[in-house]
Order: sequence, then structure tokens, then C-alpha cells
Amino acid sequence: MIQWVSLGTGPRPVPQPVSTPLVWATAFAGAMALVAVLNALVGTDRPGLALTALSLLSALLGVYARFTAAPGTAALCWLFLNGFAIPPAGVLTWANPRDTFWLVCLLTAALTGTTLARLLQARAAYRRLTTSVLPRTEEPGGRPGDV
Repeated sequence: MIQWVSLGTGPRPVPQPVSTPLVWATAFAGAMALVAVLNALVGTDRPGLALTALSLLSALLGVYARFTAAPGTAALCWLFLNGFAIPPAGVLTWANPRDTFWLVCLLTAALTGTTLARLLQARAAYRRLTTSVLPRTEEPGGRPGDV
């Protein structure tokens, strides 16, 4: 297998995102734990709260992920939302307007988290690169009275 390695010796201006399988594994475990906690504390009669909590999880995972991980993250969160956060628990169903809306919310949250992270990282990298530029030095004879 070929592995690409950066040859630069200096610090990287923008951090590398986490690998997609790791993000999906975290989404699987996080969504399962979050839905279990919500079912124990609130019950299955409030799917809006579960949707909000899973959207926040998707956005948080999106901060550390690549853009390509967003659909899988949203799908994993939706599976736990649909399968265990609404009655009957353990049964996947598809109610077209509701589930489409839920998938769009989760995907939007994941993409928003990734976009915000990339913008903030790019801004920080730009500031690091522009502040590391050395100031200009004046050439001899540039001021009056220099010979």
C-alpha cells in the first residue's frame, strides 16, 4: 500500500481532519449512548429533543471530520433516532416528510460543523502565515543623510 507522507519539516498551517472511519465509529457509539441516555431520562415521546441532541453531535463530529464523512455521520445518527428514539423502539420506519426533514437536519448540522471548522482553521493559518513574514529592512542610503 502506498502512503503519502508530507515532506515539510515546519509546522502545518492547517491541521489534518480525523479519518472518516474513526468519525463514523464515534458517531455510532455517540448516537447510541446519547439516545440511550435520552430514553432513560426523558422517554421516547419527545423526538424533537433527540433530533436536537443528535444534530449537535453531528455538528461536533463535523468539526473534526472531512466533508466526505458528513453523509455517513448523518445516516448513523438518523438510524439511532429513527430506530430507538421514537416508538416502537427497535423498528426502522420511513415517514416521508418527517424522516426526510430529520436527515436534512442531521446532514446540515454535520456540514455546518465541518464548514465552520475549515473556515476558522483557514483564518488561523492565514494569520500565522502573515504574521511570520519578516518586516522589511531599509537599504543603506535609503534615508536622507546616509551615504
